[in-house]
Amino acid sequence: ILKQVSNMANTGSSSLATILFLFLFQAALLKGAAQEPVVSQNLVTDNVSVVEGEMAIISCRVKNNDDSVIQLLNPNRQTIYFRDVRPLKDARFQLVNFSDNELKVALSNVSLSDEGRYVCQLYTDPPQEAYADITVLVPPGNPIIEARDEVLSEGNETEMTCTAMSSKPAASIRWMKGDKELPGKPKVELTYDKMYTVTSRLTFTVSKEDDGVPVACIVDHPAVKDFLAQKYLEVQYKPEVKIVVEFPQGLTREGENLELTCQAKGKPQPQRVNWVKVDDDVPSHAVITGGDLYIENLNKTYNGTYRCMASNTVGESFDDYILYVYDAPTTTPKPTTASTSTTTISSTISLPKANQDSRAGEGAPRTVDHAVIGGVVAVVVFAMLCLLIVLGRYFARHKGTYFTHEAKGADDAADADTAIINAEGGHTNSDEKKEYYI
Repeated sequence: ILKQVSNMANTGSSSLATILFLFLFQAALLKGAAQEPVVSQNLVTDNVSVVEGEMAIISCRVKNNDDSVIQLLNPNRQTIYFRDVRPLKDARFQLVNFSDNELKVALSNVSLSDEGRYVCQLYTDPPQEAYADITVLVPPGNPIIEARDEVLSEGNETEMTCTAMSSKPAASIRWMKGDKELPGKPKVELTYDKMYTVTSRLTFTVSKEDDGVPVACIVDHPAVKDFLAQKYLEVQYKPEVKIVVEFPQGLTREGENLELTCQAKGKPQPQRVNWVKVDDDVPSHAVITGGDLYIENLNKTYNGTYRCMASNTVGESFDDYILYVYDAPTTTPKPTTASTSTTTISSTISLPKANQDSRAGEGAPRTVDHAVIGGVVAVVVFAMLCLLIVLGRYFARHKGTYFTHEAKGADDAADADTAIINAEGGHTNSDEKKEYYI
């Protein structure tokens, strides 16, 4: 009968049919209320979670229907849909699907007042029921992050807070500094409109490496994803000081020049750097220009520790350079070339000093160059051999045996030609002068 009356009401055949339908409908409700409903496995539905303002779908399904009537009731047990008829005057409820096995209804623009337990009811004897709980989710407002200190100093402790307001259920808050998660202290408050406000407090100590690093407050809630607010840290730190040797690149020796550069970096940037010599005064002729230190003509009296100091509003830092001046490098003069007109050979052999400085082990070579000494000795020996040869030839040329026989009868000769002709033995018998060469 109810089915026939329902069809009449839908076609709008008469106002009497509509009145009769409502009457029978109320009677059926009273009868169903008088009987104890049965939670049946034959009738099933699902719980629904929906974000406020969006649409919720309620589905009442029958596994094995025997042509029994299906209806949907709200938490106040008011009929929303009886079969495919909507007695409740709320246009937000719209029929999605109606068949012998399913009644599916859509609720648009869901509000908190729509939250509760909805009833799918199957008219059997006794009536069977299944329950669908609608949970309305309210996302929090934009997270608000606040820092106690806008500008931080290296080594100091700071505090930051993050607030997620008016959410349902209560949100959870996580903290990230760069790629590292930090623990916070949450506090949950229930407001007068049954919303939840969550505040998380973070405390940590900053270092110079934290300068420019983002600190993010991440809000986790079923209604939203990737909800965060972040703030970049601004950290001031004391200078970093480093001394760079511009000249010389190797050992510092007597007579050479020294040039040092002091590099200082900090936040805020140091405006001035100072050069001092630990436990002594900087040499009077040293030239200091900003971060550069220049010393000419080094000697061992300049040995010591030279310190570059830089400071800013956070603190002071320094770097040290230990100066040790080594002996000037020794050189070997070229040997003098021997000649035939001199018998003197001048040669100089430089040998390492027996008593080196006590700090020579720090970098000065202590070994003797034997190749150099051998070369010098070879040159000396060769020069001496050459000298002996020259002297031998000299003495040999000035040594000989001479035999002289003057012609006899020369005193009585009238002239020289006659004396030679009348000489004893004549020209052919005279002894020749002989010279022996060795």
